[in-house]
Amino acid sequence: MDKKYTLPYGNIDSPSALGQAVRAHRKQQGATQADFASLCGVGVRFMSDLEKGKPTIELGKVLKVLQCLGVELSLHPRGWQRQASGR
Repeated sequence: MDKKYTLPYGNIDSPSALGQAVRAHRKQQGATQADFASLCGVGVRFMSDLEKGKPTIELGKVLKVLQCLGVELSLHPRGWQRQASGR
């Protein structure tokens, strides 16, 4: 793969931000929407809608795609800061 993609991490505050993050992670793995849709068990149209930030996208399928991408979704109180562990 010739292009380098900066992978977004951090707070997701809109459907378009989620879509941009999914697209960046998919492209970093060198997969097309069709390849990734097939791998995750969703349709190409769904992948396209997700990456475009469609606000009415199905949550269960979004979670399935995130799992396929190897990223997790977590909830924290607003303003939460991860504390360094003493490990």
